[in-house]
Amino acid sequence: MTERKKVVVFDYGFGNVRSAERALARAGAEVEITRDYDIAMNADGLLVPGVGAFAACMTGLRKARGDWVVERRLAGGRPVMGICVGMQILFGRGIEHGVEAEGLDEWPGTVGPLRADVVPHMGWNTVEAPGDSRLFAGLPADARYYFVHSYAVHDWELETANPAMAPPKVTWATHGERFVAAVENGPLWATQFHPEKSGDAGAQLLTNWISTL
Repeated sequence: MTERKKVVVFDYGFGNVRSAERALARAGAEVEITRDYDIAMNADGLLVPGVGAFAACMTGLRKARGDWVVERRLAGGRPVMGICVGMQILFGRGIEHGVEAEGLDEWPGTVGPLRADVVPHMGWNTVEAPGDSRLFAGLPADARYYFVHSYAVHDWELETANPAMAPPKVTWATHGERFVAAVENGPLWATQFHPEKSGDAGAQLLTNWISTL
């Protein structure tokens, strides 16, 4: 019997940790919700959820030392996955209501208002994933995922100059305009949508992530 992978859902006060816990368990992981530094550092995978405003999430994450956990796990090549605002805070900065806040700056780029006729973008949407995506492996092109957001990253700015490094895989979605829907970049993966609320497609996506841990 294969040993289940240990995944920590980092609890810093800004995410649907219980629904994430249930979805990860359904996908086959052993899950713990905690903000304990050592437990989060030693898990096979770390999931960083996020709901609410960019600046408030960053404040909460720093208070819980989550910025240190993410930075040190990635420095050691240890997997981290961000969801919704948990993805947005991985970028350099966020601008909401004219207020700019610094993100974790794992990727360059700005999270800004989603320019669409209907905001927030709330509901099911297809995505444009790279053909060699591991995150979306086995999922049909017309699979739909659940989004709830008013802000997004509109441009992918990271340039990979080192030919020895695999370029990031960036998935896009469209609501009024194209925006980044998911990223696979070494040990750091993220989705703008909520896989834990995306039914069977979301469950398969989380299973794909867990299989890489």
